Amino acid sequence: MTPRASRSSVVEPAVSSEAEIELRQIAEVFVAESLEGLEAIEQALVVQEGGFDEESVNAIFRVAHTLKGNAASLGLGRLSAFGHALEDTLDAVRHHELAISADLVSLLLEAVDAIREALPGALDGRDEIVGEADLVERLRVLRAAAAAEPAPTPGAAPTGGAHPEAAHDHHADHHHTLRVEVDKLDQLMNLTGQIAIAQGRLRESLGELGAPARQAREVAQGIDQFMGDLQELVMRARMVALGPTLRHSARALRDAAAARGKQAHLTVVGEDVEVDTSVVEHVRDPLTHLVRNAVDHGLETPEERRAAGKDPVGQVVLRAAHEAGSIVIEVRDDGRGVDRARVLARAVALGLLPAETPPEAAEVLEALFAPGFSTTEQVSDLSGRGVGLDVVRRNVEALRGRVEVESELGRGCTIRLRLPLTLAIIAGLAVEAGPDTYVMPLDAVVECVELGAAQEGGDDGETGVLSLRGQPLPFVRLRRAFGTTGRADREVAVVVRRGEQLAGVVVDCVRGERQAVIKALDRTLGRLPGIAGATILGSGRVALILDVNGLLATRLDASHGRTDGGGQKC
Repeated sequence: MTPRASRSSVVEPAVSSEAEIELRQIAEVFVAESLEGLEAIEQALVVQEGGFDEESVNAIFRVAHTLKGNAASLGLGRLSAFGHALEDTLDAVRHHELAISADLVSLLLEAVDAIREALPGALDGRDEIVGEADLVERLRVLRAAAAAEPAPTPGAAPTGGAHPEAAHDHHADHHHTLRVEVDKLDQLMNLTGQIAIAQGRLRESLGELGAPARQAREVAQGIDQFMGDLQELVMRARMVALGPTLRHSARALRDAAAARGKQAHLTVVGEDVEVDTSVVEHVRDPLTHLVRNAVDHGLETPEERRAAGKDPVGQVVLRAAHEAGSIVIEVRDDGRGVDRARVLARAVALGLLPAETPPEAAEVLEALFAPGFSTTEQVSDLSGRGVGLDVVRRNVEALRGRVEVESELGRGCTIRLRLPLTLAIIAGLAVEAGPDTYVMPLDAVVECVELGAAQEGGDDGETGVLSLRGQPLPFVRLRRAFGTTGRADREVAVVVRRGEQLAGVVVDCVRGERQAVIKALDRTLGRLPGIAGATILGSGRVALILDVNGLLATRLDASHGRTDGGGQKC
């Protein structure tokens, strides 16, 4: 220390600054790991409420122990002491001295929330916990009461719902992993996208040179292959499993059910489905809204369910799956369903639907997503202000996604979110309609069928029905949908999958497969029906990327009514 003290005062602030930066970096890692640990504790506590699972309790205890020790090493004495009180309580549960109960789980969840709120302050050296003394005392009282009356023999943990393994000790994983900031992945993805665009322009330039450029074209093809591998690797690095996001909804379901005096069970399907990390960040809030909505508006009280011949415990299912280049997330309940007459009356009263003309079922259910719409008479902490489903649709549409509703009165309701698998690069099929080039997501394409003169039949309408191997195929003619004049000599029907059925997009010609780097359209353009974004072609021209589902929904459904079975019904 003496040699350092003899240095000039110019150096000392730099040393202090470097130390402060390093300490903050350590604190950032501590906060990130602690938040992950708290989420694991939260999910496991919701599972534990129905019974004791020794492995999960031990995992929870280890996470609390790690948090306590890390807080102490950073000089966060109060946070460490609070973690110690939480650890003591969990240790009593682990040794069967304190029984799992709804009151205990509620108190532990309050403690988790208090730590979560306090963690951001640790980045600035703050060591404060709101309600610390009260929570510590309530934990102490529970332990004291348990010491006076031994806990009963623990039972087996329930199955289904948010699984006990959701509480695994993430610190015990031994995979070779590295925490990377999402911003860096975004920059890496952007760079690979720009390189892909430059490669496309290079290929077209070499093609114009003819035979003298043969060797250069071979080199370019080798670079293309390496670039494709790099893009795929970057994409995989950005992909994360939906499991933690889906399981996070278990807490929302528990709290909503407790607030309404209802019984509910959550089942999660498709935890291993992977999506781009930027998609995950935007679906957590919509899922929380939908789960709360399912409990508050969908599920009946235990008494009402018994009277209807149902299990008193309502079922809510969260399901995720890949479908035609998209990620589909469903929130399904077995509750009372949507009362179409009540929704219609409310929509007419708010001026959302005309009173004189009976609307279609799809129009009625669409009103559920209007800003300020609510059928709840009284405002509560869960509903009545008309902001839940409106927020869901805005968030989903911001991701170039769609929201669909299915409901059957007395049987339940399903709200389905259709989202793009990635927001950066897609494998596309380039097509032409008139003078313009468009790109369709390749995962949605089933096949391409050249139309003969007999099938065209002289009809050049925007929509129609073709015969595909004896089966009707509703289609949209892209040239007419986007207002291009003229008519092509021959056309191609690009057959796409739409839910469980097929539909067609008729184009002038198909130019082949290519990687499309998605560019967002200027905000002044707003959201254009049937358009998901834009990309730059090898020629330097801009091509629009089609939102196939949105195009078919706005064109086919408007002219023929819903025929796909995958949208709205009542």
